[in-house]
Amino acid sequence: MNKNTVLGYATLIMIIVGICLIALGAFRYHEVSGYGFAAVGIGFFAIAWVFNALKGRV
Repeated sequence: MNKNTVLGYATLIMIIVGICLIALGAFRYHEVSGYGFAAVGIGFFAIAWVFNALKGRV
C-alpha cells in the first residue's frame, strides 16, 4: 500500500464522516448545535479535498 492509496482511503473516510456530521446536524440536532455539526462536516469536506489534491504530489 503506497502513499497515494493511503491518501485515497483517508479522503474516503473523511467524506463519510463529513456526511455523517452534516446528517447529524440536519436530522438529529435542530437547535443551535446543529449548525456546529454542519460546520464541522463542511470542514471535513475541505480537508478531504486537500488530501485528494495532494494524492499525486506527495
